[in-house]
Amino acid sequence: MLYSPEELAAKNKQYLWHPFTQMKDYMEDEPLIIARGKGIKLFDVHGKEYYDGFSSVWLNVHGHNVPELNQAIIEQLDQVAHSTLLGMANVPSILLAEELVRLAPEGLTKVFYSDNGATAVEISLKMAFQYWQNSGMHEKKSFITMSNAYHGDTIGATSVGAIPLYHQIYKPLLFSPHVIPYPYPYRDGGDEAAVKSTLDRLEQLLQEKGTEIAAMIVEPVVQGASGMIIMPDGCLRQIAEMLQAYDVLLIADEVATGFGRTGKMFACEHDGVTPDIMAVAKGLTGGYLPVAATVVKEKVYAAFYADYEEQKTFFHGHSFTGNPLGCAVALANLRLMEEGRLVEGTVQKAKYLAELLLPMAEEAHVGDIRQKGMMAGIELVRDKETKEPFHWNERIGVRVCKLAREKGLLTRPLGSVIVFIPPLASTCEELRDMVRILEASIKEATSATKEGSV
Repeated sequence: MLYSPEELAAKNKQYLWHPFTQMKDYMEDEPLIIARGKGIKLFDVHGKEYYDGFSSVWLNVHGHNVPELNQAIIEQLDQVAHSTLLGMANVPSILLAEELVRLAPEGLTKVFYSDNGATAVEISLKMAFQYWQNSGMHEKKSFITMSNAYHGDTIGATSVGAIPLYHQIYKPLLFSPHVIPYPYPYRDGGDEAAVKSTLDRLEQLLQEKGTEIAAMIVEPVVQGASGMIIMPDGCLRQIAEMLQAYDVLLIADEVATGFGRTGKMFACEHDGVTPDIMAVAKGLTGGYLPVAATVVKEKVYAAFYADYEEQKTFFHGHSFTGNPLGCAVALANLRLMEEGRLVEGTVQKAKYLAELLLPMAEEAHVGDIRQKGMMAGIELVRDKETKEPFHWNERIGVRVCKLAREKGLLTRPLGSVIVFIPPLASTCEELRDMVRILEASIKEATSATKEGSV
């Protein structure tokens, strides 16, 4: 290694500003610096190995250092590393667009590339707004989002976010959407009551404001950053039907849920829904390179397809749109998923994971265990009977994840919810070992809480 671990730690602290990280806290601990990866494990500069228990922020599919994905990048490098999509195309971007349309819910026909989930959402919002402007429906300008939503950190994506900790400070910069509740059965009286609350509020809003609303954006089936909240079966379908009746577009944010993560290629498929616009990213390249896409119905594309003089062009793009290296590895990722029947395998592994997680429900401070496919969240509470949450400054989630890291598992908490999103390629044996570490860490952290040691 060119630099010693100590030198790298010093440079890290001197030069880097980490995302979603309070740097004052960070500076007090020894930094974790990853040197390499193999399979579903990461190795730090000291040689210690860790399970990648959150898929490097929810995006790794096959594990790290996968020969087929490595080779796809190498072969594309021998052709061209980058060429623009502004007014021209490149081979991998064309072939990947074809694949995405083939795999997407039926009725989505056109692909617009970007480089991350937030930008794919930003594009979705701009497309939905301009769709109605191009169609002569100038009054349709507003949006609907859902409570505790997270759609990314660009200005538009932040505007339709609804997590105060992340979004409140930026309010003066943002537009204000309508907000309806995301069904949260654990805290909203069960599935039926939670869904009713959501649909009643949506119907009331559409009756009052439907002619002014351009689109509603939804995290389908699993609301991730809010704490792995699982939408009850059938709810998304009812939302889609209601929006269609009031001529409001549906934007599905599949950035976290797409590419097999929930047990379907896309989460919308659980309810048989085809959105008007769908944003995808994370798992698209298997966790290798930053490529995202916004996939739309033909009617959306058609609203922009016009004579030059009409000025209906979608004026959006960035320098690395449709990067050939990224598109090449995305194609290899999708091919590997199909050849290995990874989505079908995820369904079986999810059943096994549910069995592994079930005993944890007996723990005194485990309030709820939520899971869809290979997305799971364990909500920790101070009082199981009353569902009283831990206070945020007790940092119970942080403490659990620190203990897990010491034991060889990496993940990040969402407040008091412990996230478990392993790579889809994880074996049953690996799942069992990771859950063992999680359970031990939860027991240790909550035991300390019980004894009054915070």
